[in-house]
Amino acid sequence: MFRMIKIVFNATIIVLAFIGFNAIGGQKYVEAIKDGIGTFIAQHNADSIKKIGDFSKMNEEFIIDNTMSIAGYKAVIAEHKASGQKMIILDSGKKPIISREDIKSQNIDNTLKDASKKINYKGVKVQDISVTSRGTMEMYGQTVPYAKFDAHVTRLPFSDISGIVASVKTSDGNEKLALALSEKKRYSQLITNEFYKGVNESLISAK
Repeated sequence: MFRMIKIVFNATIIVLAFIGFNAIGGQKYVEAIKDGIGTFIAQHNADSIKKIGDFSKMNEEFIIDNTMSIAGYKAVIAEHKASGQKMIILDSGKKPIISREDIKSQNIDNTLKDASKKINYKGVKVQDISVTSRGTMEMYGQTVPYAKFDAHVTRLPFSDISGIVASVKTSDGNEKLALALSEKKRYSQLITNEFYKGVNESLISAK
């Protein structure tokens, strides 16, 4: 009984304090706090982006869409504004999901299939992956090999996609996995090349 009275008393004090707080212009402080939280989140995202790469020379045709965790790894997602093509850089640390050696190997199809089983983002599943060609592109000041693939996806507005996968090792010994994805009939390697040549290694280590 005493505990219940105490809870009600504390709740009443909080309500009265809030009413008094607003009466003396406290709402302005509430808005200021909300603005501060928004700024903090934006700064946190900016710091997360900087740990994955230096995007300061990125072509203005692209925009950083989001930062997030995919399968426990930190990732930056960018978008080509005109086409909607997505570029993803995933920091897989010192235990890469797919290495540069994997991409150059003849077994890359099976490696991609195994990796796709581990990455299930918002219920989207990637199936029936097949490598169609190979090439090289510029990224982090390096020339890196990539494998171009076609695949079938679930839970998206379109079911057939094309894209590339590449991997680059940075000076801290970590691997960064690079992806580019779009609807199959709209995928452009020129867009992918333009984006990644503007991405450089970050001077801030990812932790």
